Amino acid sequence: MKLYFQLLLCLALFAGTQVDCRAQKKKQAAAKPAAFNPADRPKNLSDTALLELVQKQTFRYFWDFGHPVSGLARERSNIAFDYGDEVCTIGGTGFGVMAMVVAAERKWQPRDSVAARLLKMVKFLSKADHYHGIFPHWLNGATGKIVPFGRKDDGGDLVESSFLFQGLLAVRQYFDRDTALERELRSRITWIWNEAEWDWYTRGNPNQLYWHWSPNHGWAMNFELRGYNETLITYIMGAASPRYPITRQVYDKCWAQSDHFRNGREFYGVKLPLGFDGGGPLFFAHYSYLGLDPRNLKDQYADYWEQNVNHSLINYKHCVANPGKFKGYGENSWGLTASDTYNGYNAHSPTNDFGTITPTAALSSFPYTPEQSMKALRHFYDDLGDKIWSEYGFTDAFNESQNWYATSHLAIDQGPIIVMIENYRSGLLWKLFMKDPEVQAGLKKLGFESPALGASSKN
Repeated sequence: MKLYFQLLLCLALFAGTQVDCRAQKKKQAAAKPAAFNPADRPKNLSDTALLELVQKQTFRYFWDFGHPVSGLARERSNIAFDYGDEVCTIGGTGFGVMAMVVAAERKWQPRDSVAARLLKMVKFLSKADHYHGIFPHWLNGATGKIVPFGRKDDGGDLVESSFLFQGLLAVRQYFDRDTALERELRSRITWIWNEAEWDWYTRGNPNQLYWHWSPNHGWAMNFELRGYNETLITYIMGAASPRYPITRQVYDKCWAQSDHFRNGREFYGVKLPLGFDGGGPLFFAHYSYLGLDPRNLKDQYADYWEQNVNHSLINYKHCVANPGKFKGYGENSWGLTASDTYNGYNAHSPTNDFGTITPTAALSSFPYTPEQSMKALRHFYDDLGDKIWSEYGFTDAFNESQNWYATSHLAIDQGPIIVMIENYRSGLLWKLFMKDPEVQAGLKKLGFESPALGASSKN
């Protein structure tokens, strides 16, 4: 079974059936405004004011709702099957720390306050469970102990950790002042970054890279990182590692050797260079590119700006064409990606479409499809806001054919909204991540070309 479909199975199984939890809501009450009424949201906003509001409101998920002990990002705002209310997400925390950089830059919170929160988080991570320096998918936000993601998924998760380190290296670049607080923050980030053993996850084979390792089950998960999906950043972080790097060979022999790597076919009249037919869920165009700047980013396999723009356009055109005849689809209501849905959780895409629109899909695509994304934002906020606008921004998803509107939020969906809108507005996170010397060295090692790297690094 292909990695992508194994991942879908895991997502469906462990994100599962949602249940209300009044006790959790009581615990969260102090962090939430009393009697939030979406009907009272500001009206008739300019495009710029609306973008700012959406970013700032969504940021509250990470600032107000961050775990009170660790500061890490909670997996979701509700409790779902087999979760506890202490579950924090490593990948979502990586997205959240990038959102905190935006908050400092846009002065939603004082710079020192943001730096202090980040230092609290990094100190917690330095003592939390890890496996050859690689963090698990989930941690208990109070204790730092692993929360298994699955029966055998009870160890290091290389992909989630790459999302975390992508965020932390951007943080390290941004907080560059010569103060005790910012010096310590940079130093602690460098320490945990240096300790991550990316090469361990090759199992000593120069042609393979694996997603998981467990102290109890070893390599039983057996997920090789092959083909085009959300894990490009994992190879870049591994190549950038100062102490335990992976080689160019594993990139060429594992990542690029797959029956779902090269594509080259057209969908809705748009050519897709890489990946699954139809492009797969749109988070493929977001997670690796929160820091990694795809503008004029190329290697021997693709132009990654073309890849992401075309992936987004195919997703958009599919929703406009609406072959499934779902209610509510159109030019101003589109976006298919992994999210909650009316009967659980699924990774929605043009080839896996059940009528569920996920706001993060269109909103995190702002850099690629600004006109289409703004139409979607206007519709989500102006027309559907009474149903999907909340104290933490937009809720996770909706399905008008089923008359279903989520009340939940997920860290991995909220974070990219803030960060990718910021990259559309200012390029902030792209600039920070791409100027990191170790990132630049990793990109050059893998044969990437980018304006951020100066002279061509193509081999």
